[in-house]
Amino acid sequence: MNNMHIETPETFVDAGKNFDEDGRSKRTGTWLTASAHIITAVIGSGVLSLAWAIAQMGWVAGPAVLFAFSFITYFTSTLLADSYRSPDPVHGKRNYTYSDVVKANLGGRKFQLCGLAQYINLVGVTIGYTITASISMVAVKRSNCFHKHGHQDKCNINNYPFMIVFACIQILLSQIPNFHKLSWLSIVAAVMSFAYSSIGLGLSVAKVAGGGHVRTTLTGVEVGVDVSGTEKVWRMFQAIGDIAFAYAFSNVLIEIQASNICVFIYAFSNIHHDTLKSSPPENQVMKRASLIGIMTTTLFYVLCGSLGYAAFGNDAPGNFLTGFGFYEPFWLIDFANVCIAVHLIGAYQVFVQPIFGFVEKWSKEKWSESQFINGEHALNFPLLGSYNMNFFRVIWRTAYVIITAVLAMIFPFFNDFLGLIGSLSFWPLTVYFPIEMYIKRSNMKKFCFTWIWLKILSWVCLIISIISAVGSIQGLAHDLKKFKPFQAQQ
Repeated sequence: MNNMHIETPETFVDAGKNFDEDGRSKRTGTWLTASAHIITAVIGSGVLSLAWAIAQMGWVAGPAVLFAFSFITYFTSTLLADSYRSPDPVHGKRNYTYSDVVKANLGGRKFQLCGLAQYINLVGVTIGYTITASISMVAVKRSNCFHKHGHQDKCNINNYPFMIVFACIQILLSQIPNFHKLSWLSIVAAVMSFAYSSIGLGLSVAKVAGGGHVRTTLTGVEVGVDVSGTEKVWRMFQAIGDIAFAYAFSNVLIEIQASNICVFIYAFSNIHHDTLKSSPPENQVMKRASLIGIMTTTLFYVLCGSLGYAAFGNDAPGNFLTGFGFYEPFWLIDFANVCIAVHLIGAYQVFVQPIFGFVEKWSKEKWSESQFINGEHALNFPLLGSYNMNFFRVIWRTAYVIITAVLAMIFPFFNDFLGLIGSLSFWPLTVYFPIEMYIKRSNMKKFCFTWIWLKILSWVCLIISIISAVGSIQGLAHDLKKFKPFQAQQ
């Protein structure tokens, strides 16, 4: 028997219960789920460099800088949470991405600058992930080599073949339609990031508990013993950039507030299924979630950084899972580095998809009549079904992956590159735009007390970003001079 569904007024009422006022699925998220999204989105490969960063600054300045960045990030995230709706933070029109928020609040030119900052960050992250994933792949082979031949063996292994392997995997994954919408991707990334972070933390605790003398000081690496005075300054600047990279949070806050549960890690994606239900107001829920998320993340970071520094002292490696402060149990080191590689294979696609989408959309609008750019060709694969191939998409995406791999080969330095990415993205995306939007939205008068101290905060953060970027660039130049391409990087 055929079932006929008659749409009565009651049907519309019932259906309406599943949607909010903008026609999108009913928000069911809470401060608890949002906090979980924030914690999972923030904790990632940046945690690997925190022991080294603390070692450059010592027991006083290291944790102090971590707490300072956490406070600034929380403060600006509360400003950003109020911008989710505009012009009113409670009843205004919803904005679903970070760039939408900037466009609604600040307009054209600053919207373009925001887009530029986002895409520079995305390109930098894809290069950084190529470097980090290849180092982790090499670390698995080196770990097995050390276990077989002893810890005194050099076990030098070239990174380049592993960068090529990583690039080949990315070329294949880049051709999958709607890869960024695969719901399991963020779940895998979350499990992997927590796995290797927790393993690193556990190994640090075990090393500290096992005794052994390491040098730690209140001011970090010692001038004249570990480094020269100039190197000390540059390294401290670079360490600030590494910490800034670890707190890359504000640019995904709007996506957490306005995306579905499986897209919290997809910075700048355009998937528009909200999670936070509207009562109480989303901005208040998000502020509470930001507080809990950042407090939890900061505690985890302080533990990883401080215990890593306590375990390795002033000789802390740049990446505490690939720098071989840990040798045993070798299988656990291998597992942790496999987790890093798997995490970054998926994360690369998360960050590269918006770049692909932007270029392809612009090209289709620019050359709307071109068959090369717009034509789709159906290919049938046994057992896999049909695949629509576009020649421009295949060539452009392949070329992008190759270019990022070549740049990673030229600059295969983990700490330097992470510091540079953190420096370039922290001020504009975490500080400048949230503050400017708050000033504009509140119609704040120039030179009033609040306006002055907000501007001071913005300028101080700009100066910090500049000096940390300079420190990272100096580190890249210094490492490039002594770089031996056929030795393993850490």
